Amino acid sequence: MSLPNCPKCNSEYAYQDGDLLICPECSHEWKESESKAEEVTIIKDANGNILSDGDTVTVVKDLKIKGSSSVVKVGTKAKNIRLLTDASDGHDIDCKVDGFGPMKLKSEFVKKA
Repeated sequence: MSLPNCPKCNSEYAYQDGDLLICPECSHEWKESESKAEEVTIIKDANGNILSDGDTVTVVKDLKIKGSSSVVKVGTKAKNIRLLTDASDGHDIDCKVDGFGPMKLKSEFVKKA
């Protein structure tokens, strides 16, 4: 069983002590039932930076566009992104890509600009 990240500082090094979870980085203590109620989806880019709505991202890999012969090249910018927390297919960024128009991207193929 993996333990949840700290709800205060998002540290992944939380450990369990009895019925409490403790973060060694910020000393925050909480119960596991509390963390499930406060759980917020955090979306990170290819480098591990946390993304938020309105950010500008850059594509880090050539991406083929389904149903088309065109390709989104490395270095292409997408401005003013919107994060989709309930994306079931993994495409968790909704944006307009320069030269291509609106599309959805996976956060693992972009980096924060």
